Amino acid sequence: MSSTMNKPHAITCKAAVAWGPGEPLVIEEVQVSPPQPQEIRIKVVSTSLCRSDLTAWETQAIFPRIFGHEASGIVESVGAGVTEFIEGDHVLTVFIGECQTCKHCRSVKSNTCEVLGLERRGVMHSDQQTRFSIKGKPVYHYCAVSSFSEYTVVHSGCAVKVSSVAPLDKICLLSCGLAAGLGAAWNVADISKGSTVVIFGLGTVGLSVAQGAKIRGACRIIGVDTNPEKSEKAKVFGITEFLNPNDCNEPIQQVIKRITDGGADYSFECIGDTGMITTALQSCCDGWGLTVTLGVPKVKPEVAAHYGLFLSGRTLKGTLFGRWKPKSDLPSLLDMYSKKEIMIDEFITHDLQFEDINKAFNLMKEGKCLRCVIHMPN
Repeated sequence: MSSTMNKPHAITCKAAVAWGPGEPLVIEEVQVSPPQPQEIRIKVVSTSLCRSDLTAWETQAIFPRIFGHEASGIVESVGAGVTEFIEGDHVLTVFIGECQTCKHCRSVKSNTCEVLGLERRGVMHSDQQTRFSIKGKPVYHYCAVSSFSEYTVVHSGCAVKVSSVAPLDKICLLSCGLAAGLGAAWNVADISKGSTVVIFGLGTVGLSVAQGAKIRGACRIIGVDTNPEKSEKAKVFGITEFLNPNDCNEPIQQVIKRITDGGADYSFECIGDTGMITTALQSCCDGWGLTVTLGVPKVKPEVAAHYGLFLSGRTLKGTLFGRWKPKSDLPSLLDMYSKKEIMIDEFITHDLQFEDINKAFNLMKEGKCLRCVIHMPN
């Protein structure tokens, strides 16, 4: 740990660098700059692979790059003006921050901070520069976190302090997917007791929606996925019925409307396929059917739907991180986990060492994991 009496200096450490779209990550020595004003540098302890990392790795154009955004770690040093954190604090990273002063942070209707919202250009919010380099050449960030590195730098608004006794190798999942699904069920849809829910895509996000729906008392939670191996696992999280579109003789939306007497109360698109948004809308009932979309599409980002679906009373909502304000709200989820009111451990299907990070990408590509937790070197 750096001493508070000494100014932080650059660190050389190992990071998994992506040099091009779809290319295997390479463990490289990188230089990590000191934290600038309002920033903290974190020693990453555990990080998990999210599908949005995979999607960006396959499709985006900013390289070389360090991916990863679901992470936990320990504050190594702090930049000027940081008062919330000190060296040694345990933290979660978050891909959207909370400045706590902008219009959106002050509103109960939004979590899309105007200062620390989703970062898409591979640089830091404050100065549009990167904190990583290799031999003097920049290496770009991902989602303002870049946790596939032994050390990373984030804005202090993109970190949440956690208890020193919370298991860092478990709670890193709350940095994105798990929290996003719970928030979509509770904050966005506000699922009511006794309702019928249909979920398209049973990855971590979809199963987190199922967990949230079960806790809210939904009576039917229908899971839709083309991977038959997910059928049994999904029951653990609350799925009451499993449908594989490949096994159906009619469009899946017609199956759902038939078995639910006109459609579900709520549907969730958790795949990242904009075509499925229309299917999810068609699976809802007239009058009050609500569709929430959470997936990040690889292609065709435009959404097309017949206006009649909305005239009949259906609603379509989008959400980022389940509308949680990270600093304000994540502590409540951590408290629920400590009381065993929500499941986290059950989402972890693989524990891998840092040098095996490409295995995590392959497992996700092949649909053989929920969350791979990657343990960084001590």
